[in-house]
Amino acid sequence: MTVFRKVPLCQLPTPLHRLPNLSAITGLDLWIKRDDLTGFAGGGNKGRKIEFLIAAAQDAGAEVLVTYGSTHSNFIRQLAAAAAMHGIRCVASTMAHPYEFEPASTEKEPDTGNRLLDEIFGAEIHEHPDGTWDELEALALTTAERLRAAGSKVMFIPVGGSSPQGVHAFALAAHELAEETPFDTIVFASSSGSTHAGLLSAFHGTKTRILGIACDPEPEIGEEFARLLNSYEALLENPRQFTKEDFDLNFEFVGPGYGVPSEAGLAAISLMARREGILLDPIYTGKAFAGLLELAQRGELKGRVLFWHTGGVPGLFTLPLAAFR
Repeated sequence: MTVFRKVPLCQLPTPLHRLPNLSAITGLDLWIKRDDLTGFAGGGNKGRKIEFLIAAAQDAGAEVLVTYGSTHSNFIRQLAAAAAMHGIRCVASTMAHPYEFEPASTEKEPDTGNRLLDEIFGAEIHEHPDGTWDELEALALTTAERLRAAGSKVMFIPVGGSSPQGVHAFALAAHELAEETPFDTIVFASSSGSTHAGLLSAFHGTKTRILGIACDPEPEIGEEFARLLNSYEALLENPRQFTKEDFDLNFEFVGPGYGVPSEAGLAAISLMARREGILLDPIYTGKAFAGLLELAQRGELKGRVLFWHTGGVPGLFTLPLAAFR
């Protein structure tokens, strides 16, 4: 098995506790895993994978990390902080609303939330007009090649840090539940794939259902997730082969599109805040928790359920007050 080295960034394990008020409302034995409290660069689950990516960058002698994502990417925010701590440049190509088929929104994103934090952490952001994810990736690859041509040693990191290291980080995260009574279902926001792939790797063959609420409307992401997980499994002593059918993905709660808040998501944010004093975000966890609430109401979720809070709270601070009135 490949041994992944990491540099310590996060405060782990993150808290795990029951949600008594929302358990009463939903009829579930509802718990929450607090990866919003990883304690690094504003919190969030991306820090788990970045611990391994920074170590890989050091081992490769990288001077510059190049990646890409949306204007308010949680991954870019935490990557920038980790890179700065370790004396590495972080360069990111961004679009306000990258898309697969058509734009979800044409509104300009404010220079607040994660975009403000990117600046504080020293990221070099190259902002581009909206286009497809493929176009955005090509722009980032061009930037990487330009930096290499100028003599820099560059490490290119895929969107959201989706890599075998990222999958490994969440396979390890699953061990933080080892001493708990098993959950019937683990629910979380699913987008770039590392969280979903890592948890599926850890829980495959058990009675625990691993349910991702998709925050990206792209129907092919199941295939991408399978490729990602298989790239990780290939590094293990007894690799398994996964297909898109192994990924339990619900696309009902994407709302207007990737990166655009939904009415149900905003309502879920308010409910969590007012019943449990916990903040969700409008792009990922708000939508995922809206999905959990609806599925519980339909009777499609029962028993002991864990909501894995992946973070992203800085995204709240891009919204106007009117969004919650």
